[in-house]
Amino acid sequence: MTLRLDLSGPVATLTIDRPAKRNAMSHAMWSALPGLLARVGDAPDVRVLVVRGGEHFSAGADISEFSTLRSGADGAARYHEAVHAGERAIAALGKPTIAAITGFCIGGGCEIALACDLRIASDTARFGITPAKLGIVYNLTSTKRLVDVVGPAWAKQILFGGEILDAATALRIGLVNEVHADVDARVRELSGVIASRAQVSVRGAKSIVDRITDGQHEDDDAVRALYDEAVHSPEYAEGVAAFLEKRPPDF
Repeated sequence: MTLRLDLSGPVATLTIDRPAKRNAMSHAMWSALPGLLARVGDAPDVRVLVVRGGEHFSAGADISEFSTLRSGADGAARYHEAVHAGERAIAALGKPTIAAITGFCIGGGCEIALACDLRIASDTARFGITPAKLGIVYNLTSTKRLVDVVGPAWAKQILFGGEILDAATALRIGLVNEVHADVDARVRELSGVIASRAQVSVRGAKSIVDRITDGQHEDDDAVRALYDEAVHSPEYAEGVAAFLEKRPPDF
């Protein structure tokens, strides 16, 4: 297995650990993602998931498998589904996710990063989505995530040209939230802040933002249930008490 999951503490870490291949994702790695994300979702003490690599975040899908596992239309369809089941597992996690991006973040690596809620990049990170170099069309949901983040014009430029973008450009077009020389320090700080907040608020915000990007613009029973859960939660009582007592809340 070349994915490592650490569930100790409130901030879990999923590490892509295949340095000899610049963390290229094999079919087996894509296929393992749904089970690993289920473990994160089921871990009661975990509040935030950080997805990271090492020298490189991920150079994308392992192209060396394309002539075997992805040969022919049927093989390509099976491989395609494994990739997008893995990507959807990250996006569907009910807890906040942060991609800590270093080095190359290309192709499927960008898909993984875009499936996360937040993207924090090293100032030396490099980005690209390269289906036009391989004769591949990306899944609609993955393409939508790119459009939601950078807008349709930049999504088209990224997909049409397959060019590699530097971190400054990625920040300017909104592909990443922040760029730092010490990405690890910033991710530790940010994940700690999110883990310290009222989780009923964090979960509710994530759900509502996702609903808005999926096209919902009016309250419904599911959204009203999120409001109701919050005002009846112990976290709400603690937040109000802490504010009135002029002390930090203990969530």
